[in-house]
Amino acid sequence: MKNLVRQCLAAALLASVFALQAHAQEFRVGFVNTDRIFKEATTAKAAQVKLEQEFSKREKELVDLGATLKGLSDKLEREAPTLGESQRSLRQKQLVDQDRDFQRKRREFQEDLNARKNEELQLVLERANRVVKQVAEAEKYDLVLQDAVYINPKHDITDKVIKALNAGAK
Repeated sequence: MKNLVRQCLAAALLASVFALQAHAQEFRVGFVNTDRIFKEATTAKAAQVKLEQEFSKREKELVDLGATLKGLSDKLEREAPTLGESQRSLRQKQLVDQDRDFQRKRREFQEDLNARKNEELQLVLERANRVVKQVAEAEKYDLVLQDAVYINPKHDITDKVIKALNAGAK
């Protein structure tokens, strides 16, 4: 729904642009592909590396904990026929409790990772928007769009923005 509203607004804006273009001498429109910026810009890649370093220890701990649980589960399956009912029941309960704790830790990890990822991407986006504005002002663009259903490649300024972002990151 939100995307549909955006597309309708973009279409109305473009219709206005083309109407204005008939009255103006030169109306310059540019387009920036934010997905490409997130994939190709040095700042976005650095943010990804930073996140991987920040969360790699916790991820390894979760993987190890998962492997331990799997081993305990397999051991219980092998030994279940030889265990007494109370012993088997106790070990099953312990395994269920450990699994519940593991699932909680995994959920918390995912939530923390997503929150930090959003923070880092927001920083990259803010920096990219500043660079887009600089490029637009320097090259006298009247309008720069970030979302569009179709764009003629001659209006795509993403490469210029990525180059400027990368130059600013050095």
